[in-house]
Amino acid sequence: MTVDRMLPTAEGAELVALVREIATEELAPRAAAAEAAGEFPRDVFTLLGEAGVLGMPYPEELGGSGQPYEVYLQALEEIAAAWMSVGVGVAVHILSCHALHRFGTPDQQGELLAPMLAGQLLGAYALSEAQAGSDITGISTRAKIADEGYSLSGAKAWITHGSRADSYTTFARTSDDRTRGLSCFVVPASAPGLTFGQPEQKMGLTGSITTAVYLDAVPVDEHRRVGAAGQGMPIALDALDSGRLGIAACATGLAQAALDVAVDYAKQREQFGRAIAEFQGLQFLLADMAAAVDAARATYLMAARKSDAGRPFTRDAAVAKMVATDAAMRVTTDAVQVLGGYGYTRDFPVERYMREAKVTQIFEGTNQIQKLVIARQLLR
Repeated sequence: MTVDRMLPTAEGAELVALVREIATEELAPRAAAAEAAGEFPRDVFTLLGEAGVLGMPYPEELGGSGQPYEVYLQALEEIAAAWMSVGVGVAVHILSCHALHRFGTPDQQGELLAPMLAGQLLGAYALSEAQAGSDITGISTRAKIADEGYSLSGAKAWITHGSRADSYTTFARTSDDRTRGLSCFVVPASAPGLTFGQPEQKMGLTGSITTAVYLDAVPVDEHRRVGAAGQGMPIALDALDSGRLGIAACATGLAQAALDVAVDYAKQREQFGRAIAEFQGLQFLLADMAAAVDAARATYLMAARKSDAGRPFTRDAAVAKMVATDAAMRVTTDAVQVLGGYGYTRDFPVERYMREAKVTQIFEGTNQIQKLVIARQLLR
């Protein structure tokens, strides 16, 4: 991966270099075979936890690395360029930690958050339902008061790490109020009544397990409710902007990987007695691909720097998510075109990159939803 990065500190540069080394030596060699077999690489998350990656954007006093989002996202991009399923998995895990970091008590952070930041436990984020994706006011999963806590019943859909995670940051309804009736819980995987659907048969990201999550009177202790009862919607919305930046960084890494393959191939492939890289038509295509990748990176970094400065970045996050994921779809498609017939085969990774890119335009809010967010911010 050939990227001329600018990091804010020497420590940040060293951390990103370490992540690049891990991605190159440990992740990239395994990716193609694991994706073909649909194997979930649980050991990789343990490795990344031990290297400090899973706690990068969280404070050192909580067990994290205390790095700005600008550094974390560039490290995440390196991971996604090597293995997209792992990049998305890291982004989801870090998203699942957000509620405990921002709204958890010191006791909750010590007991529940610290092992997640260390990579000892893997987290999932259980917000979406079959009829409640972008519109979280439609959530119907219920949390009824029970002995020593709550009893949760309902179904969640499209949950990354479903059946593989150790805990599920789950949003359930504690009252019928559409906006003030949701609450947030950290549900342990061992809880009785918690079951999972069969893994979704996806066109890409096959190394990332996605399932429905079923809750049948699942008992959850009082101390596993994060924030106050009824505070679930602000907790969920507080995490969305950061989550969108994670997907933007992953999409940028995927696009960069596709560009790198296309450039290398163009230098080596000969037609009419010379490398195809010498043809102006192909040069223009590669230039457009490179510009799209650079633009994607610039948008997510701008949003990250605003976040690090404590400034509002909702519009910036929506722009970054839309621009980066559209770029990933376009660049991976063009990479297949550069490789011609070979690009359509599994002899090269670009066909997988193209399949993986599509979902980035869908999850963490479709790109049509991002346009609504951007427009509303403009018209406020």
